[in-house]
Parts: sequence; structure tokens; C-alpha cells
Amino acid sequence: MALMATGCSIQVRSEPDPSIGKDTMLINADHGNPLFDRNFNPYIANARTASKWMYEPLIEVNPLDGKRNPWLASAWTQPDAKTIDMTIRSGVDWSDGSAFTAKDVVFTFDLLKRFPAMDVKGAWQHIDTIERRGDHVVFHLKSEDVPSLTIIGQTYILGEQHWQKIKDPTTYRDPNPVGTGPFVLGNYSDQQYSMDKNPRYWQADKIAIKHLILPATNTQLDTVTRGYDWAYAFISDVQGTWGAASSTNKYWFPPGGVIGLMPNLTKAPYNDVNVRRGISLALNRDDIAETATEGNLQAAAQTGLILPNQQQYVNTDIPDQGVVTQDTKAALQSFAKSGYRTQGGKLVKDGKQLTITIMTANGYSDWLRAAQEVQRNLTAIGVKVTIQAPQPAGYQQNINNGTFDMAMGGMGNGDVYQAFNSLLSSDFYQPVGKSTVNNYERYRNADTQKLLDEYRATTDPAEQQQILDQLQVIVYDQLPVIGMYYGGLWGLFNTSKFVGWPSAKDPYMAPQNYDSAPLLIFSKLRLRDSKAGQAILEKSKDQK
Repeated sequence: MALMATGCSIQVRSEPDPSIGKDTMLINADHGNPLFDRNFNPYIANARTASKWMYEPLIEVNPLDGKRNPWLASAWTQPDAKTIDMTIRSGVDWSDGSAFTAKDVVFTFDLLKRFPAMDVKGAWQHIDTIERRGDHVVFHLKSEDVPSLTIIGQTYILGEQHWQKIKDPTTYRDPNPVGTGPFVLGNYSDQQYSMDKNPRYWQADKIAIKHLILPATNTQLDTVTRGYDWAYAFISDVQGTWGAASSTNKYWFPPGGVIGLMPNLTKAPYNDVNVRRGISLALNRDDIAETATEGNLQAAAQTGLILPNQQQYVNTDIPDQGVVTQDTKAALQSFAKSGYRTQGGKLVKDGKQLTITIMTANGYSDWLRAAQEVQRNLTAIGVKVTIQAPQPAGYQQNINNGTFDMAMGGMGNGDVYQAFNSLLSSDFYQPVGKSTVNNYERYRNADTQKLLDEYRATTDPAEQQQILDQLQVIVYDQLPVIGMYYGGLWGLFNTSKFVGWPSAKDPYMAPQNYDSAPLLIFSKLRLRDSKAGQAILEKSKDQK
């Protein structure tokens, strides 16, 4: 979503509905098509966003840095690389007053096994068997698989007594959900629904919000003018639009991934590391980042890490933390190693100009601006660059099937192992024409796969870091994806009623208002006028 700037100046003001109380949050988080469908099953497509604020995971993971917060699991251990022992939280009730127990956890995973279409995170790709030991649930894994803790931990838990009679949970729409989360369903229509605070919530004392209101219609202008307390959207000239509409409108756009160029490693010349390095060295990443993100985010490192989120994992032997500076002379030298020479302003090999086709997705304005900047950089050294922009569905199909030359795309996420595994694992390798869900560039290397397997097999943080150091070198030297700039998470907040939002100074959670991230954020927010709220304001007066 983007609110585009125009050549003239239009004063836009936020006009909150005065009938909405101070303890009620108006949230731009769910979108009708154009109307809402009453679907609160968190395991099927097109479920309402708020379904994941009623059903909770075992572990609440921060997408920024991968930090795991105990949730319905109060603790866990990994006694060895093939075992996860979770302690299930006591004192938790379902919203109808029935007790939540370890039986519900086992039931949920059994349900995912019986109905694989529900297992959207692939938990049973890792689990061999599950057993309940009192208030403990023990997961026996198929192999040495330490990182699977995060995948298993993010499973949303369903109540056995509410779901055991459902014949087909893959189609059940769960119109009257019973969850463990901080809110229950209130008034519902196909144009707007509300959520009310769950008085039985296991940490109800931490929830200052009494009601949530989620409208179905959220236009770009509406995001600025309606008086939302929380929205998630990229807005052009955010300070001049969102920021100017209200003195209490704040924003935080942390990096959530690396946006870069994905070369198809099955095709020449993209399978030539000297060509990839030449392209990388020719790029002015600062200009690309400035143009693509309108100055909101920075040039990215060529290590696969998201900085500063993952600063603790940086391999200090890599120069400049992996940031590659434009060096056209070095770029031409790299191209020359593969036989390319400058002739008449063109970069030529065997009489043919080096020609590159970059695919992006139609409507992804930041990607298009980045691709155009790449085109300018490469044209300047004699490379012919063509940009293709199919519709998003066509783009996705092409990268899944490997039917592209070079494509805009991304790498990296908060879970550092999963980031490298998704990028580099041979387990995801598929020949061109056959679909894959990761490793779109078709990278395959036995030594790299060995490192990924070794990481899975160790619970020692020092050994894990040694492996991460080597994986960063691989991404830096081999350039399976050419990183350019950080992609943002577009958090828009209003502090007139609620304070305690995540920020650069307190990045306790990504600012997204989808998936389970809001669960932790809801527990941190305080009424602005309360004593706790005033203390937060004193501590972070410059929150943005």
C-alpha cells in the first residue's frame, strides 16, 4: 500500500471518530474483498486477521531478531538435537472458561498430522512422534534438528473440546471462536467487526485495550485521515502525510529483510560468479536504497544478515560488515575474468553485448524504482538491461518454477538459520520447470549443505556461530543473491490513546499488525493518560 505524493501540497488531517472511547483501538489490519467473510479458522486461507489474536502460539517469535518469548509454553529445553521438551503454561483458560492443558497441544499437532493441509508451517516435516508427560509435551524429531524449535513453537493451539467434533477442519470457518488470547469476538458485520477484551486471559492485567474495531474498507487516504491508532502500510512522504496529519502520529520502519537481485544460477551468464560480482560492484547501493525506500531504509550488507537486527551474528572478518561499495573499475575487472571487454561503450564478449533481463512484480513500486536504478548503474558500464513486470501471480509462478533470468526478490529473516537454509539449502533445489518454495535462484553446493546440516545437529551456541561465520562468507563470496537494500516493516502508530509501541530504541517486536506479533504488542501498550503510560512517555519522548 502506498500513498503517492503529488506536485501540489494538500493539507491532510486525521479526524478520529469522537464516539470511539479512549480504551478502544481503531486498527487498520484486516481488509475485506471488499466485504468480510466470517472465517476465524487460523489454519485456512482468507481467515480474519484477528483469528491469530484469539488463538495463540506456544512461542512468540520476534521476526526482527528471532528472539523467542515464552507464550503458551512457559519454558522449553533441548536435551539433545533430536528432542524438544516444552513446559505448557498453567493457569490458562479458554475464553469459555474451560481449562487449557497439554492435551490441547497434543490434540492440535495430531490434527495437523491427520489433515496435512493445515500444517502450513511444516511442523510434521520435523516431528517424528509427540508424547505428553503431565504438563510437559515432548517432541521427538525425525533427525538432529535444533532450529525446528522455532517452527514447532509458532503453531497456533486449538482446544480439543471445541474442535474434536469438527469433521473437516480444513474447511471449517470457525464463526464463533473460543481461544486463549487477549480478545474475544464482539459485534460482527461484513463491513466491520469488533473485539472485546477477554476477562479470562492469562495475562489480562497486561491488556489496557478494552475493545478493537476493524473496518473492512481501508483506502490509502483513509489510512491517514480516519484516525487509526495502528496501521501497517508504506506511505510515500510519510512525514509529510501521516506525520503531518496529527502531532501524535508516529512511525517506525525497521528492516525486515534484504531486497536484492536473484540470479538464475542454472543459466548463463548468471551462473558465472565473476559476472555476478561484476554486477554487484557496479551498483550504487546507497542510491538504490534512497530511491527505492524514499530514504527510509539503508543499503544492505552482502552477508544475508539484517542489520542492525542481527548485529550479534556478524562475522567480523568480512570487511565493512559485508557492505559492498560501488567500484566500477573493480566491476569491469571482474567481468574481464569471464572474457567481457568494453568496445564502443558496450560490454562485449564474442561480439555480443552482455544483456540482462530483470523481472519484478507489477505494482511493486519500490522494486521497480530499484530495478530502474540498477538499469542506470549497469548501462553506465555497457550492460544492456531490460525490465519485465508481470502481474504478481505471474511473477511468483516464474520464480517458483525457475523461469526467469534475474529477478527482484529477497533474502533473510529474523531466524538467522532459517534465513540461510531458505536461501542455500539443496533440500529446496528443483530443476527449472518444477516448483520450489525457497532457494528460487537454484543454488546447490555440497559443502554448504554440510554446514547447514551441522548447524541443525548442535545445541552449542559457539559452534552455531562458527557455522554462521562460514555461511556469511559463502553469501559474500559466491553471491547467490546480490543484496541491495533493506526492505521495511511499515509500522504506523498514533499515541493519543495508547503508548508503548515498539521502536528503534525498544525493538521488542516487529511493528506488524498481522500474524501473532500483535499479541506481545498488545501486552506492552498502556493508556496514555495512565500512570504507566506517562512513565513510558517520559522515557521515550522522541519515539518514532
